[in-house]
Parts: sequence; C-alpha cells; structure tokens
Amino acid sequence: MHELSVAHAIVSTVVEALPNDSVRVTSVTVTIGALSGVVPQALEFAYDVAAEGTSLSDAALVIERTPVVIDCELCGRQELPGTTDFRCPVCAQPCGTVVSGKEMQITNVTYDQISVGAS
Repeated sequence: MHELSVAHAIVSTVVEALPNDSVRVTSVTVTIGALSGVVPQALEFAYDVAAEGTSLSDAALVIERTPVVIDCELCGRQELPGTTDFRCPVCAQPCGTVVSGKEMQITNVTYDQISVGAS
C-alpha cells in the first residue's frame, strides 16, 4: 500500500511548511487525478496513521478528484468518462496528450493559531 508513503509525504510537507509550532491544522486538501495511482479510501486510512502525534492529528483530509482530460487534435480538450479508453469521446480518435488526471498535490491547508496564555 503505497498510500502510506504518500500520506507520510503529505504530513511531513505540511508540518515543514507551518509558520511555527503554535498552529493547529484543521484541514488539508489534496487533489488526486484519476491516473495518479492513489486510492482515495486507502489514502484516508493511511493519513490518519501518518498524522497521529503531529499537528495534523485532528485535521480533516479533504480529497478532490480530477478526471482524465485529453487534448484531441480535432475536437480540443475533452474529459474522458473513464481511465481505460484514451479515445476522444466526440470523434473517437486516439488522444495524443493527457492534459489532466495524473496530479497528486496539496492544494490547501487551513489552520488556527493556538493562543499562548499570558504570564
């Protein structure tokens, strides 16, 4: 299950990018393309394991899926209905370029500043 290594990478990337140690992450949004090879349900489970004991331990993981989009030479950009047939859904010509659907990226992190009590 490579989703655990992906989850660890997400957690470490976010932790390293935090402005300081006094923040509590509330959500992490990732965009996953249909061709990325990442199984969203497995990533959700792995994320909970990877985030345990970090500033992301209570943060929600929000997964946004992106479809496969091709650039058909005849018809322009077209969204494919699946991931096994790489022909244009309009003209049925084989596609040349995949424009979208391979991505796996962190797109948003929300956090709250933790108040430090005055002495």
